[in-house]
Amino acid sequence: SSRRQVEDRPMPGPQVVVVVRDGCHLCDEAVAIAQQVSADLGADFSTLNVDADPSLREHTDHVPVTFVDGRQLSIWFLDEQRLRAALSR
Repeated sequence: SSRRQVEDRPMPGPQVVVVVRDGCHLCDEAVAIAQQVSADLGADFSTLNVDADPSLREHTDHVPVTFVDGRQLSIWFLDEQRLRAALSR
């Protein structure tokens, strides 16, 4: 995909965020997938801990929750192909 540049600075890439909590094996799996796919496709990747941020409490029963550019992509299980497709749009 072509990215326009403004003043010689690249446009920001897609943002992948996984909402996690400590001791959550599904979270560990989702993070591993999201990190790899983000690296492969040049997306920015980060995690947010649901227990450390009161604004994330709505997600407490659904972690891991994966977002692409602020839109919820999945809860509980992250499908690698679905994430790749979302980042390739």
